[in-house]
Amino acid sequence: MALVLAVTIIGASAAVSPARSPRHERAHGVRIHAWNPDTSSAINYALSRRGIIAFAVRTAHHYWGWYDTRIYPSASVLKPMLMVAYLRRSDVRDRDLTGDEQNTLEPMIRWSDNNAANKMFNIVGPSGLDQLAFDAHMKHFSPSSPVWGNSQIDAEDQTEFFLHIDKLIPPRHRGYAMHLLETIVPWQRWGIGQVAPPRWKLYFKGGWGSGTGHVDHQVALLTHSRHRLSVAVMTLDDGSHSYGQETLAGMFARLLGGLPAYAPMALGSRY
Repeated sequence: MALVLAVTIIGASAAVSPARSPRHERAHGVRIHAWNPDTSSAINYALSRRGIIAFAVRTAHHYWGWYDTRIYPSASVLKPMLMVAYLRRSDVRDRDLTGDEQNTLEPMIRWSDNNAANKMFNIVGPSGLDQLAFDAHMKHFSPSSPVWGNSQIDAEDQTEFFLHIDKLIPPRHRGYAMHLLETIVPWQRWGIGQVAPPRWKLYFKGGWGSGTGHVDHQVALLTHSRHRLSVAVMTLDDGSHSYGQETLAGMFARLLGGLPAYAPMALGSRY
């Protein structure tokens, strides 16, 4: 049984809900595991790391963020938006995808092929991305042309997009698109791909600025039964890609620590 208790959503930069240790509660005779992201641990870790770091965590009724409206260049985190914007086109949404379309979308998402993203961006364009951002209730997104990787994103918007990403995809293409996000190739499954809690389905995408260490981001949707949460970590000026990968893993491990593998759960309960 799912139970979510009411709590005020916090959306301002650097504002977080109080971090608490998990505990168990009872409702209607069912043992409920109450969970909050460990924002205090994540913030302390971020402050110990090189680079400029932000995060956001979102459920259907609750939100936590730290510098969550700070703007970053998107790098390849834009690629899920390119995919969804393309699949929502009126000439695509209600028909089967061609082999050429699948041979563009799959490499763009699963192994982050930039040539495929260039092709998608040339079709979708800034206007298609702007329309998707509007429909997804994103507040601060700004596309960049011709260099799509310089599009402006923040953690708050990305968790809003990812929490509802499957609902934004036309039903005909939903299963295919989510499969791509679930099957990122092994050599790109760093960060959250290494520390995701067991038995949760993980759909995610990263962006890493061609491995320069200039940016290292990851955004994800995690689902378990009827529970779902989205999480984003953004970093800038890490110094190296390997250092950025380490930062991502450390941040996600702290934010997602304590998510139960089995028990019914209240996400974001205050007590």
